[in-house]
Amino acid sequence: MKQLHIKVLVGLFLAAGVLAWAGARLWDSLGTLPSVPVAAPIVLAVIAAVLAATAFSLRSRLRAQRERRQGAKGVDPLLAARAVVFGQASALVASLVAGLYGGVGVFLLTSGIDGPRRDQAIYAGLSVLAGAAVVAAAIFLERVCKLPEGDEDDDQPGAARA
Repeated sequence: MKQLHIKVLVGLFLAAGVLAWAGARLWDSLGTLPSVPVAAPIVLAVIAAVLAATAFSLRSRLRAQRERRQGAKGVDPLLAARAVVFGQASALVASLVAGLYGGVGVFLLTSGIDGPRRDQAIYAGLSVLAGAAVVAAAIFLERVCKLPEGDEDDDQPGAARA
């Protein structure tokens, strides 16, 4: 499984932001721009909380397993792999969604903030922050589940042991 690269996530964020800004400009010139949902930052924040809770849980279980504590509950490798895949997928989608709301937010800020547009710009900004929290939690989860260097060679016969 390949590791997430920040460059890819930032590129996705910027590309989606530019396209959303251009789309919002076009859409606003043709009529009314759809509103940013109030639930957008809430849903992203919940996903970030789930990812962070999973990472902290796995980290404590892995630490207990490494320290060979009595009664330590092990971590199923398949569960850890699924958690990492969920984190990576969430980070990719969150960077795309944050870019979309970021582009719309920039358009709203540059077109003049009045009554309802001010609230929409706030929701868009909160969505970008919550999307960044999802990305941070996903990267943390990925780092928690990463195998130590050379760990896969330990099971092979004749492998050097430290």
